[in-house]
Amino acid sequence: MHINFNIRPYFHLFFWLLLSYSGAVAQERLYKHNFPLQDVKLLEGPFKHAQDLNVNTLLQYDADRLLAPFLKEAGIPAKTNSFPNWIDLDGHVGGHYLSALAIHYAATGDLRLKERMEYMLNELNRCQEKHGNGYVGGVPDGKRIWNEVKHGNVDIVGRYWVPWYNLHKTYAGLRDAWLYAGNEQAKNMFLKLCNWGAQLISNLDDRQMEAMLSNEFGGINEVYADAFQMTSDPRYLEVAKRFSHRELFDSMRVRKDNLDNKHANTQVPKAVGYQRVAEVSGDADYNTAAHFFWETVVGYRTLANGGNSRREHFPSQRDFLSYMEEREGPESCNTNNMLKLTEGLFRMKPEAKLMDYYERALYNHILSTQHPEHGGYVYFTSARPAHYRVYSKVNSAMWCCVGTGMENHGKYGEMIYSHQGDSLFINLFIPSELNWKEKKLKITQQTNFPTSGDGELTIKTDKSLRLKILVRYPLWLKKGEFNLTISGRNYAKDAGPGEYVVIDRLWQNGDVINMHSKLRFHFEQLPFNPDYIALFRGPILMGAKVGTDHLDGLVAGDHRWGHIASGPLVSLFDTPILIGEREQLISRLNQAQAVDGDSLHYKLPSSLIHGNVHNLLLQPFYQIHDSRYMMYWLSMTEAKFNTLQKEMSTKEQEKVALDQRTADMITLGEQQPEIDHLLKGENLSKGVHQGESWRQTPEGGTLSFEFRTVNKQPLELIVRYWGYESGNKKFDILVDGQVLASEDIVKRWEQSKFFDVVYPIPAAWTKNKESINITFRAKPHNSTGRIFQVRLAQKSPNK
Repeated sequence: MHINFNIRPYFHLFFWLLLSYSGAVAQERLYKHNFPLQDVKLLEGPFKHAQDLNVNTLLQYDADRLLAPFLKEAGIPAKTNSFPNWIDLDGHVGGHYLSALAIHYAATGDLRLKERMEYMLNELNRCQEKHGNGYVGGVPDGKRIWNEVKHGNVDIVGRYWVPWYNLHKTYAGLRDAWLYAGNEQAKNMFLKLCNWGAQLISNLDDRQMEAMLSNEFGGINEVYADAFQMTSDPRYLEVAKRFSHRELFDSMRVRKDNLDNKHANTQVPKAVGYQRVAEVSGDADYNTAAHFFWETVVGYRTLANGGNSRREHFPSQRDFLSYMEEREGPESCNTNNMLKLTEGLFRMKPEAKLMDYYERALYNHILSTQHPEHGGYVYFTSARPAHYRVYSKVNSAMWCCVGTGMENHGKYGEMIYSHQGDSLFINLFIPSELNWKEKKLKITQQTNFPTSGDGELTIKTDKSLRLKILVRYPLWLKKGEFNLTISGRNYAKDAGPGEYVVIDRLWQNGDVINMHSKLRFHFEQLPFNPDYIALFRGPILMGAKVGTDHLDGLVAGDHRWGHIASGPLVSLFDTPILIGEREQLISRLNQAQAVDGDSLHYKLPSSLIHGNVHNLLLQPFYQIHDSRYMMYWLSMTEAKFNTLQKEMSTKEQEKVALDQRTADMITLGEQQPEIDHLLKGENLSKGVHQGESWRQTPEGGTLSFEFRTVNKQPLELIVRYWGYESGNKKFDILVDGQVLASEDIVKRWEQSKFFDVVYPIPAAWTKNKESINITFRAKPHNSTGRIFQVRLAQKSPNK
């Protein structure tokens, strides 16, 4: 795309000054205790590098291709074609891109971003005007979907790839163009879209709404709460509450955890919406729901890097070990939304524990999801020992985490500082400058954290100023390990971790707060599985590179599943194992000298690692790229390890071998795998048994999906059933319409455990095929029974 804007430099300056005013007003009107991004300038460090790199990355995207789905749906000739990757979700990245342009413009003042943003808004405005009813969106077949919804056929939403989720990105993009860039055109377009949506659902009853909301809908409740705050129109608050989804909300408001096996990033944006409804209305139930969701996810469902989910779903406590087994670890989108929730809760009630989580997730997950050279974004961060991550390519991958990735790296200045009344909160230790215009106060934070725990805050003011400055005393410190001194007085002397140190004084120009904290090594156990640990230095997750073999698809193209690091898994017993007492390991690390004077790099003592492993280097996880890595480590005494190896070595080898033979696999009952494999079936039931999800047809029903063959021959199906079934469970299994097997699983085993049944597929049925259709067809007056997992694999050479 080429846009020719011949604006003179002084006119550029005029626009920048205008933005500095209108954008600031917009941000403070919606998020009252946040400083506008324009007023927080990042200084040299990893976050500024990420922000600047992302500006260049954003400007490489072809805006016309991102706009194509919107023009197509409006019946306007597009200037070029849509991106083919994730085409069934076409339009979603365009909304994220609009948000990212506005956010990064606010953070940097780069006029190229403003010009691109305004170009997109003008094109989207053409689409909205052409629709004529306030609608604007790139949802494929959107006119048909929304017309059916309007007339009460909400089931149609489930037949497409998350239309409301897709449209939420357009809502958010328009809101953000006003919120961060002060664009009034965007605000008007946003409210028109809000009016369209409110009218669309006005005739739906509560049952229809709940049925529709069983499909992922992003943060629609959040944006309607925003619209209410922008306008005070109670109609918008009512719509926000109608998008609450009672299945989750009714549990969260009574503090009941019902998140097991739920699609994680479907739930997190709902909680962001609960928080916004609570913030703008004061509703106590929504406040409880938002807080309990945060406490549950952060306290019981979060890994060391601040992320959550495996295979995009929350595992149960009994299945938490699957984090160490799956290649698909925490999803970047989840953490993006958890940070939004954390930020919102902090605005309502500033608590240090919220910013401790924010810091953890920001450094150890979000910062790590950008490649530091080419700027590609990460979808899954595998927690499995010795696995790796893949990165997106500009103008190729259109994953959801590309969309949130576009936004992430412009928001680093958003929560370094915040304010309430005459109190200024120092939340994060990131080199930066704050310009608090209302108080005519500037603060410069100089720190090389996390290289060391030292830093200083310098006050600049035209006149003496009375105000409270509150500095977070991090939870990763012990009492007495944090000093905040001004002219020799330590204000943190009587404070402790998990609170804010209050400095209430008359400030003079040039006053300096000297900060010192002790960065110690410590470990954290994997929740519910104490045999695995993660290593930290202060709040920084420390990992290690362990090889570059078979980094298949490291920079992904436009393949549908390119976001998954599909290279071979490494056997657990071929990864570094920490042997011995953990306290000894931590003690030696705390006494160790940094490698070459770099206090972020440390050698792991080889005497404490199983096997012939030398020169293994610990470094911040956010620095690890283009490599297999260790995030979690198996850690135990030598005697316990020897016992484990005898018991599990053969089983682990079989798992790895099966993974290498696998062409494709679907876990039934999980949202994303079912979408990925084009699952079809009417009135399918689903549930969870013994920690595993399942699907089942009604009497005489069918269930079908598509599998990739990846040119493997010969192939077999491996189907997982439960060993006790009752009733009538006779069905056929078909491959591309041909009956592969007829099955009756009632009384076949009569044992309370899972059984994996193998069905060899004739080679002629799959020859020269890139994909095949698998169908389970129940006999008349029968159902299929519960089907948990289906795998397409190359036949074992041992058979």
